[in-house]
Amino acid sequence: MITRITTSSRIAAAFIRNGSLAAFPTETVYGLGADAFNEKAVRKIFIAKGRPSDNPLIVHITSTSEIERLAKRIPATAEKFIATFFPGPLTIILPKRENVSPLITAGLFTVGIRMPGHTVTQKFLHECGTPVVAPSANRSGRPSPTTWQAVKHDLDGRIACILKDDQTEVGLESTVVDCTGSIPIILRAGAVTLEQLRKIIPATRVADHLRHGVRAAKSPGLKYRHYAPKARVAIVSSPEEIPPATASAYIGLAQPVSRHTLKLVRVCRNLSDYAHSLFLFFRQCDEAHVQRIYCQVVPDTGLGLALMDRIMRASQK
Repeated sequence: MITRITTSSRIAAAFIRNGSLAAFPTETVYGLGADAFNEKAVRKIFIAKGRPSDNPLIVHITSTSEIERLAKRIPATAEKFIATFFPGPLTIILPKRENVSPLITAGLFTVGIRMPGHTVTQKFLHECGTPVVAPSANRSGRPSPTTWQAVKHDLDGRIACILKDDQTEVGLESTVVDCTGSIPIILRAGAVTLEQLRKIIPATRVADHLRHGVRAAKSPGLKYRHYAPKARVAIVSSPEEIPPATASAYIGLAQPVSRHTLKLVRVCRNLSDYAHSLFLFFRQCDEAHVQRIYCQVVPDTGLGLALMDRIMRASQK
């Protein structure tokens, strides 16, 4: 298969309508899209990515009116989050309708729904004319792609089209919140933080697996090892803890005292820059044949909760 690379939302959407796969940018990471109501097309996602079938997918919409096509009901908690954070980097877990394929939900009775805020994504989804199911556009287990070049590296020849755009703004996947119970529960941390969600619904809490490593199934990115480069990832409090080595790299907020033992260094301006840079840095380290990547720890509050979640999962072998 020859993968077409285009800057045209219209051309990329035509592949979706024809039952093929197209990768597309969002504000979080690049997604790998298929028509949510074409089960044959959805199945192609798992084949292209090498993704386990018990790992649920997220459905992307261009209008809140499309939620009724996918969800049986919208609880009051979900309505408040949707009114505040849609469009944006937030995925809401809702009870699914029977017409939503179990391939999308990993056999569960819930479905994750997101309305991206990225202008190119909105235009692409509008051109598709249907909700689009999409995980990250990478081979399963690899760092999520934040550039179209990363998508091409992982999936060239395995998918029909890549909608080309700039590096994604956020750099981490969407926040996932389960709204099927009486209390909203964050299943996956992201750019919409716990603190922001609690301003809308104070009872919102973080799932135990985010604090204690327990794995869940309602959200992608939790059940299997994710976000990992080929190099081993180690977590340090400061760059001063990094031992002498010839093929190591470092990313964090603090400046290393000396760079002579480090092959690659990325000193980030703030947490947002750290999150924006992390997955691309992982891929750059792989290209440079780095053997170990040292990531500076940050407090697990605000965006730091999502950042440390990705770093922790990438460090698991």
